[in-house]
Formats: sequence, C-alpha cells, structure tokens
Amino acid sequence: MPVYLHAVQTAVPTTAYSQDVIRDIIRSQPELDRLAQRLTTSVFNASGIDQRHSVVTEFQADPDASPGLFFDPSTGRLLTPSTGARNEYYIVHATELFVRAAGAALAACPGLTADDITHVVTVSCTGFYAPGPEYAIVRALGLRPNVSRFHVGFMGCYAAFPALKMAKAFCEADPSAVVLVVCAELCTIHMHSARDADTLIANSVFADGAAAAVVSARTPAVSAPVLRLDHFETTLTPAGVGEADMAWTIGDQGYDMVLSTYVPAIIEAHIGDALAPLFAHEPALGDDPLNGIAQWAIHPGGRSILDKVQASLGLSDEQLHPSREILRQYGNMSSATVLFILADLLRDAGSGDRVCAMAFGPGLTVESGLMTKLTGLA
Repeated sequence: MPVYLHAVQTAVPTTAYSQDVIRDIIRSQPELDRLAQRLTTSVFNASGIDQRHSVVTEFQADPDASPGLFFDPSTGRLLTPSTGARNEYYIVHATELFVRAAGAALAACPGLTADDITHVVTVSCTGFYAPGPEYAIVRALGLRPNVSRFHVGFMGCYAAFPALKMAKAFCEADPSAVVLVVCAELCTIHMHSARDADTLIANSVFADGAAAAVVSARTPAVSAPVLRLDHFETTLTPAGVGEADMAWTIGDQGYDMVLSTYVPAIIEAHIGDALAPLFAHEPALGDDPLNGIAQWAIHPGGRSILDKVQASLGLSDEQLHPSREILRQYGNMSSATVLFILADLLRDAGSGDRVCAMAFGPGLTVESGLMTKLTGLA
C-alpha cells in the first residue's frame, strides 16, 4: 500500500542576519586570539551561506539599547545565559514556529481538515518542555483530543527521517491515518563564544526554522503533487569512526555542538556503503543510481559536506542545486532542513522523478530515503 507525503510547508523567524554580520560579531569577541579570528573569517566566508534566520533579535540592535538575553549591543559582547534561561526562550519561540508550520501544512492539503489528523509527531533537539509541542499543536489547530501524539527528541540533524518512518508505519498499519510531522529547531539560542574549531564552525552554519509535512495513504487530491515514500534505511559508520566527531550535549550555558573538521572526510569515505542498504531495495538503482535517481535532497550540514557527497557519488551541480540553495538562503536548521529541500522538490521536480534524501547526525548516523514524485493520481 503506497504512503504519500502530501504537503510540506516551512516557517522561519522574521529576523534574518547576513552572514557577515554574525561573522563580525563572533570575530570581535575577546576570547578569540588571532588564530581564532582568522579561522572565524575563513569558515564564515567559505560557508556557502548568505543569511540565516534567528529568533534572537538583538544582534542588530541600536548600540544604545539595553542588553538583551544573548547580546549586549553597547559592548558587542555575547552574553552567557544559563541553559534554563535559553530553554524558557525556546518554549515561547519554538511553540510559535511549530504551530505556524503545522497550520500551513494542513491548510495546503485540499480535502483535509483538522478532524482528519490522527497522529502528530514533533521533532526537535534544541529544547524540551512538557506538555510539549505536539500538545501545543493539538490545542492551537483544534485537533481532536484523542489524536495520538509523539515527540522525537535530541536526535540531531537526521531526526526528520525517524519521524517520517514513524508516519509511514502508522499509515501502513491504518490506511485511514493522517499524520502531521513537524520539525522545529532554534539552534541560534545556543550560540556562544569559544576559541575551539568545533564552536567556530557551529557558529558559522546553524540557524532557526521549522517545517511540517502531512503523510497519509489516502488518494491525493486531483492534480496535487505528492512524494510517494518508497523506502527508508538507517546506517552507522563503522564502530569508532565518527562517534566523537559529531555530538550534541547539554552544558551549563546552552547546548554544546561537536562538529569536527573530519566529518566531511568521514562522510566521503563511507557514503557509498551507507547508501547500499537503501539501494538494495531496488537493485537496478544500486547498479546505476546516477541515472535512476534524478533528484537528490542532501542535508546541508555544511558546504564541505555537500562538496564531499557530490564528489563521492559523482553528482552533478544541478543535482546538488536544491541542497546548496537551502544552505545559502537558510543555513543548517538541523532536523527541519531536509524538509525545506523536499518542499522545493515537491514543487519543482518532474512527475515520476525518483528522489534520494539523506541526512547525517550524531553517531555518526546516516539516514536515507527513496521517494517518487507523482502528480495527478486521483
């Protein structure tokens, strides 16, 4: 029984910063020595990012403005709020993004109403609260109180895939199910100043955003484009490879990201083996994936990661364009990012195009999926 992704909608904070604004703020922090300042300039300028959205509105405040929670405009210093204070900020601003993206996705599905939603799956790794975002969505959108609710927490950049796999399984078990999957991440509330390369790289790529998808086995509306969810796979790099190079832990002053400079090389070395289980579902694709798969949705963890994936798989610039464009316009919004790419492919890909989607996260974990763009099934 086929299961479809019927709609994907996105939401971002209204505040966006050009990459050079954040670069100059980070570079001016007194903790950075000359080497760290040069590294900051290098990683920001080579990031492939033009701008990033953030729920933090203080970085372009008038110099005479009072200090905010994260930044003092009068001194140019990044402040050090506690993890608790950051999480309180997350509760307010993440909830708004969760609800806005979810409402937009439901509205984008002709013939579906709030009463049709049977499951809500929320995803985030940048904050926690209970009752959580899945509860807030039920209340805000007027969903039925007996909707099944789930939260995928603290899995990092690949977490949209476990959520989509859950949605697919729910629909296969119950053909009448309609699942709302919503990812929202506020990465920028955890930005802080330090001289180490991991922190500088994280400061150069992470951003805030949300995306929501509606998944169901129901026949799509007339002429409505969908992505048929064909297969998913999870793969780990070999034991001991990458475990310490990508990690996400909770510190006293926010969450601490480890994103080492070795990650792109690790992905390059292992991406072929990581995709082999996915292509095993359709051996013809495994023999010649470049000709069999027209569209690729690769999580843009950073520009160098996209470079290595492209080189390793032999993908064209055109095939990498959707991922590079999302990186350029939005940065890395952790779990939500791959849904931004799928939203573009749902609109722009040709009917019948195969789509290979993938994302990378702590572990080092590679999540992947095969999909098919279809139009006019009704």
